[in-house]
Amino acid sequence: MTKSEKTRQFIIEQSAAIINKKGVAGTSISDLMEATNLAKGGIYGNFESKEEICIEAFNYLTAKVSGGLNQAISGKGTAREKLFALLDYYLNDVAPGNHGGCPLLNFGTEADDTNPDLRLRVAKSIKTSQQRISRLVEEGQASGEFDKRIDGGLFAVKMFTMIEGAIFTTRIMNSKATMKTIVDVLKKEIESF
Repeated sequence: MTKSEKTRQFIIEQSAAIINKKGVAGTSISDLMEATNLAKGGIYGNFESKEEICIEAFNYLTAKVSGGLNQAISGKGTAREKLFALLDYYLNDVAPGNHGGCPLLNFGTEADDTNPDLRLRVAKSIKTSQQRISRLVEEGQASGEFDKRIDGGLFAVKMFTMIEGAIFTTRIMNSKATMKTIVDVLKKEIESF
């Protein structure tokens, strides 16, 4: 990495949690300057706009969550174990996370009416998340672990939306109780596959 690329990556990493917590509109350049100890020119010398920083922060945060999910399922032998590992990752790492919770939920809520480019990025990430779940159901069906009549796509939509709703509730109520309940309900359903 060149010095410029390292500085750019540093700005993204230092800004990501702030933007995830405060939102795109709620985060000022002053916030980013404080987080990075860079002057305004140091930030804008690497990015054309605050919006560009926000998009890169979203990409960074979603890659981090996706990497965590991939790591959570690596080494698991069955589709059931992998789905359980996904649920446990959301319960223990995403919902209570100090980085502000789920970036899909946070950025998506703000961008749905105000930022078409970011909205499309969030939509793509939602689709990717649902496809991961659906593929695991299909994997379980292919191995004979799950009943072939289970609709993997439908279950993926249900699991994803229940998780996101539980993350929202966890963050607002400052309690993992709802998240734990949803994870238990989903695990019970997976057990019935």
